[in-house]
Amino acid sequence: METGQKSNIPKGSNAATKICILGGGFGGLYTALYLHSYWGFKNKNCQITLIDPQDHIVFTPLLYEVITDELEPWEIFPRFDKLLKNKKIQFCQDTVQNIDFKNRQVKLLEQGNLDYDYLVIAVGVTNGKLPTGAENVLTFRTLADTQLLEQKLQSLENSNQELIRVAIVGGGPSGVELAGKIADRLGRRGEIRLIERGKEILKSFTSATRKNAQRALDKLNVLISLETSVNAIEVDQITLWQSNESAIIPTDFVLWTAGTQVREWVKNLDCSHNYRGQLICEPTLQLVDYPEVFVLGDVAEISYPNDKKLPATAQVAYQQASQAAKNLWGILNNKRPRPFRYLHLGEMITLGKNAAAVSSFGISLHGWLAALVRLGVYVQRLPTLSHGFQVLRNRLKIWIFQRKK
Repeated sequence: METGQKSNIPKGSNAATKICILGGGFGGLYTALYLHSYWGFKNKNCQITLIDPQDHIVFTPLLYEVITDELEPWEIFPRFDKLLKNKKIQFCQDTVQNIDFKNRQVKLLEQGNLDYDYLVIAVGVTNGKLPTGAENVLTFRTLADTQLLEQKLQSLENSNQELIRVAIVGGGPSGVELAGKIADRLGRRGEIRLIERGKEILKSFTSATRKNAQRALDKLNVLISLETSVNAIEVDQITLWQSNESAIIPTDFVLWTAGTQVREWVKNLDCSHNYRGQLICEPTLQLVDYPEVFVLGDVAEISYPNDKKLPATAQVAYQQASQAAKNLWGILNNKRPRPFRYLHLGEMITLGKNAAAVSSFGISLHGWLAALVRLGVYVQRLPTLSHGFQVLRNRLKIWIFQRKK
């Protein structure tokens, strides 16, 4: 075997090879599905266990469509038991507390220690530290977050308040997409302010996408405050620092999209980390200290020779899942794992209801056509064919109904 790994399964043993996958997002769930799809896998004596504290995946790229009722929650948050039905993949709803790499065990909050032969860590990151006075601050990463935002918006919409003032902190893709959707939903009744510490929004995106986003937000009357930091947040106002001056802005609530951090238990694992707490991996996605462990997504730093950094996007995790599954399948068949090569396919961002910007291989689209392309691409990437087909059928049914009205 040329993988440099030591199996803890005795030769001649009939014990199943235990593959444990932590995290049910793009990295973890898709690794399980890809691995399961290989011809001959069902005949392998393997046991895949997927572990996540929630009972559903969050399809983050389309999360914003829930705000404007363009998509329904069941389309974005499909349950694992539905997605894994009739598949040789066990789902365990539990919270990871620690990993004992030397004894190959995962410590779970409720179900104790779980043994593994191969491990995939794809638990993602969590929100960065929120500022003092965060009682009036909402985040937007989970099903619970979307429900809280919906309740807040409905409460304000049902009130007698003439103007609904929303401050969104962070001018990255999440902040821009939220600003467009909320502005479109509230219309003239909304006063949406997007706050960014840097000199421009969407700093990691192409200039074409930035221009299309700026144009769309201007059309929706979104106020953009650049080179602006947040000094304080109170129940009904936010204090900003801009051009060496302090400004107090009335707000009904604040949406915080600025910054993420690695989970504390990941930072405390007994292996090599970078200064941010991410786990250091070989180009094959294997942990440098333990080759039987693969790390994907935002918690991984891959040791590329030219010190290249990968963007923290679903597109990266999606491609890493495919490579991790290939490498695991190769190891199970006594083949050497291969390095991960990221192919940047472009960028897509929603810019309000039925509007988006798409930039891919030199082609730039915006408006309703970009929105249609974006939706089509993401529906195709939904976790299973059956779920994708159900979403597509539901979208077509709604579209036909609206056309008849």
